[in-house]
Amino acid sequence: MNTNTPLTPEQALQRLRRYCAHSERCHSDVVNKLYDLGVWKKYHDEILASLIEDNFLNEERYAKLFAGGHFRQKQWGRKKIRYHLKQKGISEYCINTAMKEIDEADYLKTLHQLFTKKWQSLSGNKFAKMKKTNDFLVQKGFETELINRCFKNMEP
Repeated sequence: MNTNTPLTPEQALQRLRRYCAHSERCHSDVVNKLYDLGVWKKYHDEILASLIEDNFLNEERYAKLFAGGHFRQKQWGRKKIRYHLKQKGISEYCINTAMKEIDEADYLKTLHQLFTKKWQSLSGNKFAKMKKTNDFLVQKGFETELINRCFKNMEP
């Protein structure tokens, strides 16, 4: 592509349709892509509106897939998922809807599995193991109250 000539809105729309069809995207991903393609800012809203009308772009669908995928694949907790969705500029409504997609029983089961696996992988005194396990689970995005419950339910 010749980078000196900006794309017409029609050319950009066709590229972005392929871009959105390939993988689910959020608004900020598409806006960044518009800048990468060199599309003039005055056409951005028009192109975004067209993508939304044609259902290529849907923030609620994106948020649900992001939350479910990152929980199942990367075993992220709700706090980390929420943070990353906010970074993407997703609305609070869509974030809350996405959080409902995570089954509570699966969430607690995953937390317990991660807790057990991390605890057993560590050696040393109990307090060092507790700190490292806690830090690991907090970094994964799990809530402190749930982590503390794991420690309380731990067998002596």
